[in-house]
Amino acid sequence: MRRLIAAALLSAVIAGPALAQGGQPPLRCGVDGTFAPHAFPNLQGGVQGFQVDLFREVARRMGREIVIESAAFSGLIPALNAGRYDFLCAPTTVTRERAEALLFTEGYLWTELQFGIRRGTPPIRSEEDLRGKTISVNKGTPYEQWVNNNRERLNLTLLAFDSQADAAQAVIQGRAYANLSGNTVIRYSASRTPQFVADYVLPGTRFHWGTPFRRDSGALRNQVEDIIVCMKRDGTVARLSERWFGNAPGDDQAERIVFPGYGVPDMPGYDPTPQNPTCG
Repeated sequence: MRRLIAAALLSAVIAGPALAQGGQPPLRCGVDGTFAPHAFPNLQGGVQGFQVDLFREVARRMGREIVIESAAFSGLIPALNAGRYDFLCAPTTVTRERAEALLFTEGYLWTELQFGIRRGTPPIRSEEDLRGKTISVNKGTPYEQWVNNNRERLNLTLLAFDSQADAAQAVIQGRAYANLSGNTVIRYSASRTPQFVADYVLPGTRFHWGTPFRRDSGALRNQVEDIIVCMKRDGTVARLSERWFGNAPGDDQAERIVFPGYGVPDMPGYDPTPQNPTCG
């Protein structure tokens, strides 16, 4: 299994020829291919998941081919800034620090920080229950940042991995008390692994999951966001969410909410210009 995952991480999923119709090169994006159900290996090679379906449809509506490449999440933003990718297909939490360095689309999903624990472990009732414990995370994520920010206050020990799968496995093996990740990923892991249980959600940690671009890619950011808005309006994002996460999102969920302007309101890089996409 590890060999299969490693092969998937080294491969690129290429849809179509080297040049799309009209002579435009394929869009290039990066994704963490171990972040199920957003992106994870399939048995035929390459990756599958919510992110793959979402951005293949975005590219189709733009009339472009797309190359989706898997890599460790910790290396995706540096690779984006180095010009390897046009944007990231990986679900990326929009934080103020990131928004000062990148351009984001509006959120197409909400994410909240949630802990997963090994079955039989007493439920976490508050942050105090974490005191003195070892917490596993995926490297380069807001989950790692949360543990670092609270390490001294709660006497936490950080155990960081290059993949979310390894971070969850550390809990099952007893190497970590809990795994901190996004709520969709924790719930998915719990649905597939009987020994792993979705537990405490950190209050006040709801963030946009958006698509990051380099700061010089404003026109492309706006074009992609227009497509995402159309996909929200016609229910495509909600249908993909139900397929991969198991529940139909309500009207108060980011899969259905069209936010004003381009980007995340009240964040750096936000453009209040009203959206007016032509949705075919």
